[in-house]
Amino acid sequence: MGIKLKDKVAIVTGGGTGIGEAICKKFAREGAKILINGLSGDPIKDVAKAIADDGGEAITFEGDVSDEAAARGCVDTAIKRYGKLDILINNAGVLLANAQTDDMPIEMFDEHIRCNVRSAFLMTKYALPHLRKTRGNVISAGSEGGVNGQPRNTPYGGTKAFLHAFMMGVAVEQAQYGVRANCVAPGPIDTAWTHKETGAVDAKVEKALLSSVPFGRRGTPAEVANVYAFLASDDASYVTGAVWLVDGGTTPAKSAVGGLARREISKPPANDLDLHHSHEGLKDKELVKIS
Repeated sequence: MGIKLKDKVAIVTGGGTGIGEAICKKFAREGAKILINGLSGDPIKDVAKAIADDGGEAITFEGDVSDEAAARGCVDTAIKRYGKLDILINNAGVLLANAQTDDMPIEMFDEHIRCNVRSAFLMTKYALPHLRKTRGNVISAGSEGGVNGQPRNTPYGGTKAFLHAFMMGVAVEQAQYGVRANCVAPGPIDTAWTHKETGAVDAKVEKALLSSVPFGRRGTPAEVANVYAFLASDDASYVTGAVWLVDGGTTPAKSAVGGLARREISKPPANDLDLHHSHEGLKDKELVKIS
């Protein structure tokens, strides 16, 4: 066990799969007590058990935190169990469609707003009074798509740009209370979202995603979780209002340079988080692909 987050209490929304699972396991390894939130059917109990088996501590809260009562209940459950809250991770979100803007179903637009924006706002709203008491911090899941735009799912990129600006505003507003707020903005990560078999992307989009990364590969959930752990820790005490890119250089590259990467460079590093649900984040979700 590490000590970077020793005795901290963290809520992680969308903590059962993908990057969320990795965040939960990394935080637990660093000494934090975790409340893992997820929807009905998400493997949050499996993640909590894995953490306990590894010597950590975690509880679960099942509920859709884009609903006001569920968001409030999620925060209240953490406070009731642990007596405080140090860290809020707004990781819950969706990427459900692959279509040009004029073909995008309106219900898909609404779903991205509900899951990506409303959930983060509600959780932040109800967590802040407790984070002020601990001089804690909130980190939201942004995206390089929120910096560069997201062709063929423009609403998704828009929701992430909102979260970038939202966290910047919260950072300035809440600094007077000692509360920090940041975004982690991943590029293509090895989760369900970036594979044509499990996500909304098709073969053409999947190839484009990888060729845009100078390393010529997807990032791993563990690599993203490492950045979350730093930003959530006291080591980042002077970091607030930041959008922390974890995109393998996609943003500065501005072109398809991934094909130039040597084979050894395009191989991801080993990790020891023992992740089981990296590719299950969109299981049983309705996806839209319009060519």
